[in-house]
Amino acid sequence: MYELLATPLWRDQVDWSRTDVFWGDERMVPPDDAKSNYRMARETLLAHVPVPAGNVHRVMTESGVPVSVARHYERTIREVFGIESPAVPEFDLILLGVGENGHTASLFPYSKTLHERERLVAEDYVEEVGGYRITMTVPLLNAGRTIMFLVSGEAKAEVVRDVISGPRNVEKLPAQLIEPAGGNLVWLLDAPAASRLPASIQRSA
Repeated sequence: MYELLATPLWRDQVDWSRTDVFWGDERMVPPDDAKSNYRMARETLLAHVPVPAGNVHRVMTESGVPVSVARHYERTIREVFGIESPAVPEFDLILLGVGENGHTASLFPYSKTLHERERLVAEDYVEEVGGYRITMTVPLLNAGRTIMFLVSGEAKAEVVRDVISGPRNVEKLPAQLIEPAGGNLVWLLDAPAASRLPASIQRSA
């Protein structure tokens, strides 16, 4: 999607001067690391569009220990929005994926971060991946005006079915926690990812 958005057909339809870019989650690696979400976004999109450098707000993973990085990013978000605690900023668009294990952003199954309701950004050591992640928390994500899940591939079909139409189990399937209070929730699925949804949902999509 980022590569398509960077092409002239789509790039020129966006007013990049009025676009601010944030990260829903990030790995605790340097910004030039191959595992960095920032690096991926820069190489596929940001380096190819005229977004002002001051409008790109990455997670400063090199600035300290995970808890300090998370708190710094929360301050950055509040400063850009001009909103103080306890108010919660409202992003115009939040783009999310879902892992085969049901995680979204870096909200992993059975993580303590699933229960965080005071902080906007939190750090968490994820045993499953053997490292720290910095992630937006449920209150911040659910304040988004439009939340869009973008999911492709047959490997995601089972978890898509479980998250959308299965029994509610947010500890096992954190993506079920994404329920915007006053915004829109959109699922963009290709045919393989949607293949295990109940027929009634497929017909209405």
